[in-house]
Amino acid sequence: MSAFTNLTLSVRSDPNTVGLVPRQSGTGGKVKLLGISKRGDTYLRTLLIHGARAVMFNAKDKGAWSEALLHRRPMNVAIVAMANKMARTAWAILAHGRKYQRSYVSQVPA
Repeated sequence: MSAFTNLTLSVRSDPNTVGLVPRQSGTGGKVKLLGISKRGDTYLRTLLIHGARAVMFNAKDKGAWSEALLHRRPMNVAIVAMANKMARTAWAILAHGRKYQRSYVSQVPA
């Protein structure tokens, strides 16, 4: 997780640094989403994807979000989406110095 500690990027752009978001190509308002990029830390990306794959295949309680995602998308797409979510969660925990709480809901500042 040391790749997250030196980042000063926002939570949304951090998975892009790891390479967990699809590349985009297109002009004239039509954007085509390609495969995940191979940029960033290959080892960290591999660990996140393997961890997400383990959760999708072995967890007894996958959570409502991942169950709904599995009904809408193919398995590998759902796995990469789960890895992306795990990367954002890990970054937020490290950036704010908190402990992981499964039921935590972020509050939008007023």
